[in-house]
Amino acid sequence: MGAKPKYLTCSFMIEEGFEYAKLEEIVISMRDEMAKSGVKIVAGDTKVVPRGGVDGLFINTTGIGEIVYKGISAHHLVNDDVIIVSHEVGNHGACILATREEIELESELQTDCASLWKPVEALINAGVTMHALRDATRGGLSAVLNEWAETSKVCIEVDEAKIPVAQEVKGVCELLGFEPYEFANEGTMVIALPKEEALRALEVLQKFPETAHATIIGKVTQAFTCKVILHTPWGSERFLEPPKGELLPRIC
Repeated sequence: MGAKPKYLTCSFMIEEGFEYAKLEEIVISMRDEMAKSGVKIVAGDTKVVPRGGVDGLFINTTGIGEIVYKGISAHHLVNDDVIIVSHEVGNHGACILATREEIELESELQTDCASLWKPVEALINAGVTMHALRDATRGGLSAVLNEWAETSKVCIEVDEAKIPVAQEVKGVCELLGFEPYEFANEGTMVIALPKEEALRALEVLQKFPETAHATIIGKVTQAFTCKVILHTPWGSERFLEPPKGELLPRIC
């Protein structure tokens, strides 16, 4: 939401017998990822628990940042705002679901896990005005859009054909009867901003690999208060309802 990430606390709960090589791999990956945004671990704790106490390893973190851009809020959407999504939606949820259901995917589909501070910082430095900004994690794109519509008392209309969804994700959804817009993401954000800022925002975002697929998917209107309308490629439309339950057990 426009804050610069600065500090992190990090506590480990490690099950007795957990492989040292796996722990080392995880810690090194954390170090490398934090280097991208300049975050520093400033406090933490480690506990080793008996076998069966945790499922291998639990990591608990708390992040602290510095507000460098004020005015970003789910309350601030206004008529004619444009909605941008920064990446393909549903990749993370599809990967986790396919793994848990033991579905073999003959593809290169990977989770979208990524730090988004660099592209957000670039938007701020470019002077792009943003009204709302959020990562589409639990509940995915559908949860974010419905939260914004409800909070700002507006209607959000999106064009389904413009929402970037990988073919592999569409296949998993068709196979299991889910919608990709409800799948969790770990490196995808949604932005609401004035329409005159949209093209400039896309130019900035498309310079970064994490947001190279950024695209305009819809706009804010007054058609139906507190609703999200999905326009299908076949000329019909329907309400995009908020997620009714959990597609997956909570993992983060």
